[in-house]
Amino acid sequence: MDFNSVLFLISGVVVGIVAAFSGLGGGIIIVPLLLFMGFSAQKAVGTSFLAILIIAVSALFAHHKLANLDVKTGLLIGIGGIVGAQIGAYLVEHASTEIFKKIFALLLFGIAAYIFLKKES
Repeated sequence: MDFNSVLFLISGVVVGIVAAFSGLGGGIIIVPLLLFMGFSAQKAVGTSFLAILIIAVSALFAHHKLANLDVKTGLLIGIGGIVGAQIGAYLVEHASTEIFKKIFALLLFGIAAYIFLKKES
């Protein structure tokens, strides 16, 4: 097994823990890792979704056992997400990797700032 394969497996463990713990999905970790390893934005996003699908199914079963699901809400968001995913895939296909990196970084920064500054009620 080569170094990249080991790195991907270790990354998968970390992503699985973060995704199941926080619900953030793995893209926040997987996409930057793949970009760092030289993947194009399009290939990084597509590959990330395959990994996230596998991780999400596993996390879904774990959270189902713990009774941490609101099935109706999850299905409604998922149905809306089908439409959004088609639009997002089209948009990333037409963006350069450099532009994608900038947009992705701004998105991550915005989410981090919101979480950091949000006051609990």
